[in-house]
Amino acid sequence: MKIRSDSKQVASYYLLFAGGFLFFVYLMGLLEVQNGPGLWLGYVFLFVTIAVYASIGLICRTSDMTEYYVAGRRIPAVFNGMATAADWMSAATFIGLVGILFSSGYKALAFIVGWTGGFCLVAMLIAPYIRRFGTFTIPDFLAIRYGQGVEGGSAMVRLVAVAITILCSFVYLVAQIQGVGLIVTRFIGVEFGIGVFFGLAGILVCSFLGGMRAVTWTQVAQYIILIIALLLPLSMISLKKHDHVLPQLHYGKLLEEINYHETDYAVTAEEQKVRDFYTKRAQELKKRIDQLPDSYFKQKQLLEKELQDAREKQLSLREIKQIEKKLNAYPKDPADAYDAWEQERKEALLRGQKAAPSMTPPPSWQADDKAGGIDQLNFVLLIFCLMFGTASLPHILTRFFTTTSVAAARYSVFWTLFFVAIFYLSVPALAVMVKLDLFKNLVGISYADLPTWVLNWRKLEPIAIVLNDVNGDGFVQWAEISISPDMVILAAPEITGLPYVISGLVAAGALAAALSTADGLLLTISNSISNDVYYHLMGRKATHQQRVTSAKIILLAVALFAAYVTSLRPGDILFLVGAAFSLAASSFFAVLIMAVYSKTINKWGAIAGMVTGVMISGTYIALNYPFVSRITGVFGDRWFGVDPIASGAFGIPASFIAAYVVSKLTAKNPPVIDKLVDYLRTAR
Repeated sequence: MKIRSDSKQVASYYLLFAGGFLFFVYLMGLLEVQNGPGLWLGYVFLFVTIAVYASIGLICRTSDMTEYYVAGRRIPAVFNGMATAADWMSAATFIGLVGILFSSGYKALAFIVGWTGGFCLVAMLIAPYIRRFGTFTIPDFLAIRYGQGVEGGSAMVRLVAVAITILCSFVYLVAQIQGVGLIVTRFIGVEFGIGVFFGLAGILVCSFLGGMRAVTWTQVAQYIILIIALLLPLSMISLKKHDHVLPQLHYGKLLEEINYHETDYAVTAEEQKVRDFYTKRAQELKKRIDQLPDSYFKQKQLLEKELQDAREKQLSLREIKQIEKKLNAYPKDPADAYDAWEQERKEALLRGQKAAPSMTPPPSWQADDKAGGIDQLNFVLLIFCLMFGTASLPHILTRFFTTTSVAAARYSVFWTLFFVAIFYLSVPALAVMVKLDLFKNLVGISYADLPTWVLNWRKLEPIAIVLNDVNGDGFVQWAEISISPDMVILAAPEITGLPYVISGLVAAGALAAALSTADGLLLTISNSISNDVYYHLMGRKATHQQRVTSAKIILLAVALFAAYVTSLRPGDILFLVGAAFSLAASSFFAVLIMAVYSKTINKWGAIAGMVTGVMISGTYIALNYPFVSRITGVFGDRWFGVDPIASGAFGIPASFIAAYVVSKLTAKNPPVIDKLVDYLRTAR
């Protein structure tokens, strides 16, 4: 069967697919009733969904250059909107957004408002104009626009744009593959490193053979799976716990219940003991951090002495092993200690306050000793960084090269917002119901009677949930619960007592979200290198077949390298995604806007804008990001208290200023640029 771009026919195919997938879930539920839950369900969901994506990839395989790069520019607006929504709803969105809503409440609105506002910018300011230009990649567009409007354009602009495209997309890609690794690890029981490379196969089958054509139609299927994986469990939880199937309309009442529980627990003596313990713990860690590197060696000597004393006193083997384990887990150097102790301090501060339990504080508004004004500043700055980043990410903008016309590009953004809104209106309800269930069914129970799901999730590596009886009363207190935000949506079915088949469904949805974004990012990187470096800068005589073949080879190499980097666990998923947005906004937003609306910015200004923005934003992230500090031993100082995830607050204005100033100091654009800008502005 050959997939065509006829909207009605394609719609009928995907309606059948959606019905078939729901029937498949129903059959798995029947099998679970007969055979009981187990890892076999995880294997089935994993292999069946990847087989579906592989089948679409095989059906859509192509060697045609235009099909491979931009799906033949014949994707209808509604399906391009659905594919863009899937491309957009990455592992960070599907997994991380529920977690940050769970742990930070209204503060997560920065992500929702920022991402949604970004698509409005895309629709009004960018998408129609780049579609009218008709290039294959964002570096291609910038090179021609800032290179006197001729084919090939400026080699220097192209090279800088390619380098930044690779940087932004690669950081984002690592976050997606990390999400794949976490999902595969949980649901088929392999180690994280193996799970990463296992998930890599799923990414490659979608994009390797058919390029953008295969990725587009695969992403439509992935959107269907991920939205079913959200809405079906959401309705089932709501029906089981609250007697209605549309929690999106009723969860305001649940928020009142949560507020009652939080207020009630905040005044209990046992809960206050736990919070006091963590407040003191945070103060102790602050002293250690301030006294580095001396405190590092002092604490290590104390542990070594404790182990020596235990051996001399001939304590039990179990006690000695516990001390040895603590010593083996001790940071390897002062830089590593700074990273570990700072993270532990922030967690302790968070748990010492009236806040949701969280193992990893959210990437912004992390608990600190400073006043709430910093929180508000970071909230606003993060919104703007996400907005401008959305309007600058190459893998999102490239999707609008695939539509049938300029008008279709505009409609495509509308459909993207529609499909994303379905998700955004649902995740807050899920976060609220999970949190309320923990209040009712976990807090206050005996440690001897912990639910099965807690025991299962405590065994995972990396650790997903920790419960410590800090006050020694034998009962779970709210502040004694430490949960990784990344596990909230994956564990939601088990927490709320749904069949295990629903857990498999949610895992399939999370996997679809991660794979869809990873496919788009991989293709963006490989196409940029193949089209903009191999063809335009190295081999203009290359045939269409050679260009497609080179793109496939590069795609495979990038995928393997990204999987290796991910296996090193470079950081939190949501932080990596946020960093990618700030980097993209700092480097591309100014030059994209001025490409359409300014006739005075020349190629040297464009180069200065991109380089200045990415250098300032990237340096700020690197100097304030523990993973980098641990490697380099260099620790930065936050400017005005701004979080690294919002580094675009410095990079974006710097990019505009650098582009304007350098353009004024260098030669003016030739008259052909005026005509080119006028041509772009007539996009309809």
